[in-house]
Amino acid sequence: MKNKENRLITEKSPYLLQHAHNPVDWHPWGKEAFAKALEENKPIFLSIGYSTCHWCHVMEKECFSDEEVAQLLNDACVSIKVDREERPDIDHVCMAVSLIMNGSGGWPLNLFLTPNGKPFFAASYIPKETSGRIPGLMDMVPRVKWLWLMQKEDVLTSAESIMNALEKGMANQKGTCPDRNSAKKAFQELSRNFDPLWGGFSKAPKFPMPPVLLFLLEYGKIFKEEKAIKMVEKTLDCMAVGGIRDHVGGGFARYSTDREWKIPHFEKMLYDQALLLKAYTAAWEMTGRDIYKKIAFEIAAYVLRDLRSPEGVFFAAEDADSEGVEGRFYVWTEEEIRRLVPSEDRQLFLQAYDIHGEGNVLALSASLEELAATYNIELQKLDQSLQKSRALLFEARNRRVRPHCDRKILTDWNALMIEALAFAGRIFEERQFIEAARIAVDFLLEKAVYQEKEVYHSVAGGKGHIPGLLNDYAFFIRALLELEEATGEEGYGEKGMRLLRSMNDIFYDPKRGGYFMNSGLDELLFFRPWSGEDGVMVSGNSVAMMNLLRFNKRTGNKEYYEMARGIGEAFAQSVQQVPAMYTHLLVATLALSDE
Repeated sequence: MKNKENRLITEKSPYLLQHAHNPVDWHPWGKEAFAKALEENKPIFLSIGYSTCHWCHVMEKECFSDEEVAQLLNDACVSIKVDREERPDIDHVCMAVSLIMNGSGGWPLNLFLTPNGKPFFAASYIPKETSGRIPGLMDMVPRVKWLWLMQKEDVLTSAESIMNALEKGMANQKGTCPDRNSAKKAFQELSRNFDPLWGGFSKAPKFPMPPVLLFLLEYGKIFKEEKAIKMVEKTLDCMAVGGIRDHVGGGFARYSTDREWKIPHFEKMLYDQALLLKAYTAAWEMTGRDIYKKIAFEIAAYVLRDLRSPEGVFFAAEDADSEGVEGRFYVWTEEEIRRLVPSEDRQLFLQAYDIHGEGNVLALSASLEELAATYNIELQKLDQSLQKSRALLFEARNRRVRPHCDRKILTDWNALMIEALAFAGRIFEERQFIEAARIAVDFLLEKAVYQEKEVYHSVAGGKGHIPGLLNDYAFFIRALLELEEATGEEGYGEKGMRLLRSMNDIFYDPKRGGYFMNSGLDELLFFRPWSGEDGVMVSGNSVAMMNLLRFNKRTGNKEYYEMARGIGEAFAQSVQQVPAMYTHLLVATLALSDE
């Protein structure tokens, strides 16, 4: 039996709606919640997640659906739920707090704030009960209540200390614009961190990091550095073989839990598909290797089949869980495969994918070339046999209960996909991709853009929803420019020019150079975020820098060149300290040096 509806029931976010029947007295982010906290003199419990997050599901079931936990939270705090994908600016600032306090972060992200919104505690997943050194909410919430009532001054002092550290961490000072030497330092750093056996740039968990791969391709091309290209090839090859790639339905999982790319965290994010489509396309353009084209087409097929809305735009993600179990949709038993795959292909498939017993994630035991040599079979014949078997598994899998699909329409993530489709369509001369990009752009121009100057972050109920952030503007402008290049229709670039002027008005910081992440109009957020770092996605500042350079070439307007250079100067000191965290900005600076 479901609990009574809480305040989240009127929200549009699938994630918030997942919590709309919790006994926790949730509030959406807004003035009402903060006013209540001040009026009742209670700390704020802020919990951030997203609808396809496995550990968010776990905490929702274990804690937020629990009456005992809810009673404690309702008594001691004012509780706020935030969808990180709706409000990445809030998430960015809060994640920075977690990194300051704990040296790490993740989702769900949970913070305690003072009534005026200053953080004094941060943690990721919190269990109900304390286990060893890991405190549970049943102990934590009463402790926070006691501290707030009995040692408030200490709490306020701690909050101020965190705020000072946050301000210091984001207070970049201008320096000399990064140049080719900065790119060389980034390459050297990436070379040191590169995994020569399995590709990628970490041990475990291992993320694809397409911004890094795209940087290395560009670096290899400009500096004639073969090693950079080989690092990309090794990574893309190992990912192609591994379980992080969905061999049955196409697309890639968010990350691998192991060094070898074999065991994925199964959720599929739109932005990963977009950036990996671009990376595999760019790798094919440089190397001509058929496997990269094949995988690029697989990614596009998955997105166009499973993530495209009836209107032609793209949903945000698919969950890792189905029927309450992570990965159930994707794993196979040996018995299932023996039943589904005909005898003439069965043994080859079982060997190629190293199938044994239960819980098999499809990952090739070696590359197709190596397998063909091992089994003394023609490469084409091997590929055809495996394709035939995978098609049968695809049909069978479609009869399973699908994972939850987060049907949010996010402008920035859609823009990444539009850009990737237009780019792949141009490189592969594939009109289907270009047309799909065009349809999505036209929808966003109608629904997510107001009077050709104001971009909304998402579309819900057929109209723009939530004021746009830097990424929405920067990514959408680049998508328009890429679509213009793919179609030869200049109107898209002109629309991008108008949006660029708005972006400059809303986000640009003339004192520091560079752009803020949000408009600064949300007075409740305790810090205005500003960042040029790439993560699994490219940064809004680096994309804005590339856009400015393209418009400088287009118009001859020197102001755009100077603004682009100003972004490089704004992040110069940070780039100098950790160049490998600014790879896409360095791609932009390489383009800058060519001007």
